Amino acid sequence: MAIPKPVPLYPIYNELKKLSFGDYMELGQFMESGDPWWMTNWCWGQEFLNYIGRNKSQHTFTRFRNETERFLLWVFLIKSKPMEQLRKADILEYADFCWQPPASWISLANHEKFVFQDGRYTQNPSWAPYKLKVPKNSDTNLSPPDKKKYKPSQQTLTATFTAVIAFYKYLMNEEHLYGNPAQIAKPDCRHFIKDSQVKEIRRLTEAQWQYVFNVALDLANEDRLYERSLFIICALKTLFLRISELSERKNWTPVMSHFWQDSDGNWWLKVFGKGRKLRDITVPESFIEYLKRYRKYRGLTPLPSPSENWPIVEKIRGQGGMTSRQLTRIVQDVLDKAYDKMRLLEGEDNARKLKEASTHWLRHTGASMEVERGRALKDLSEDLGHASMATTDTVYVQTENRVRAKSGKNRQVN
Repeated sequence: MAIPKPVPLYPIYNELKKLSFGDYMELGQFMESGDPWWMTNWCWGQEFLNYIGRNKSQHTFTRFRNETERFLLWVFLIKSKPMEQLRKADILEYADFCWQPPASWISLANHEKFVFQDGRYTQNPSWAPYKLKVPKNSDTNLSPPDKKKYKPSQQTLTATFTAVIAFYKYLMNEEHLYGNPAQIAKPDCRHFIKDSQVKEIRRLTEAQWQYVFNVALDLANEDRLYERSLFIICALKTLFLRISELSERKNWTPVMSHFWQDSDGNWWLKVFGKGRKLRDITVPESFIEYLKRYRKYRGLTPLPSPSENWPIVEKIRGQGGMTSRQLTRIVQDVLDKAYDKMRLLEGEDNARKLKEASTHWLRHTGASMEVERGRALKDLSEDLGHASMATTDTVYVQTENRVRAKSGKNRQVN
């Protein structure tokens, strides 16, 4: 029997809040095509995602939306059993499905779920719930990737269970359901690997960072439009920012007055971080030069005043701050150019990590360099926004592993 083709179930949060099947006729027709319990389970998903959208970050909403959608599509189209009837064995079967989904459920790129046409939202036929990651700069037309090679990472599998467990917990709290089979199933999932390996921080080397910085600096010196790129690159690395912490969000816009100076002349940056927590990050004197340079490009005074409401990174067109996606594109452009230059001058082996790098690598790079500089772990942990020093030590320091590596270097073959 042919495997049914999946369709998107939930739009973005702002649309989901006021969703009408009159605007999403194809979605409404899909829901009506199934058993009556489909609509009940779909409404539970809508209720859960509205709760997430109200109380969590946009990134968290997107992640939970994708996982909830995948799970319910499997429930509707593959398992054909309502959530209240699922047991531990069914959830383990779902994990097997996620480990190797059918090719028709896999795409090679991110696609919008719905397309607005003729006053209504239609389902995007290019969309699929799973994505096969394709290496950068590869030509998918010349050599189409084999979708059978799709395998989720341990992190992805963990995220799947986290979302489904949270979905069931919400339904239990609302007294829709009275058990959480996903919570029981997770310890017995055969695809999880107990990980005791040495963790490698996804960061740039000193040489690779210099290429990124120099490329951004040269671009800004040649074309003033790249002043924004230089500032973003320096801020992410030097201030250990997550890309979301520099972007405009529905409940927070980073503005210039969030840079502030205390009575001793020290500069700080107020950041709205993970868990909806505010923190103040120390701003080193070396960064002030690039803040002044960027503000000069924008026609502002050299340093921010307490009353300034200008976005820290303004939109290229229009008003307001930039989104995470827009900022990511800017950073990725610089990383790609740095990779091309380093590969040309120093070879593929030395430049390879630049090809793999993402915006978050700049945060890891800056923090790792601070550890190597000998900065106090407590101070670094607070700048990073970690809940405890243990997190900073686990992610960046790994003292015991360094001692073990040093002690293992001198053992002999004979």
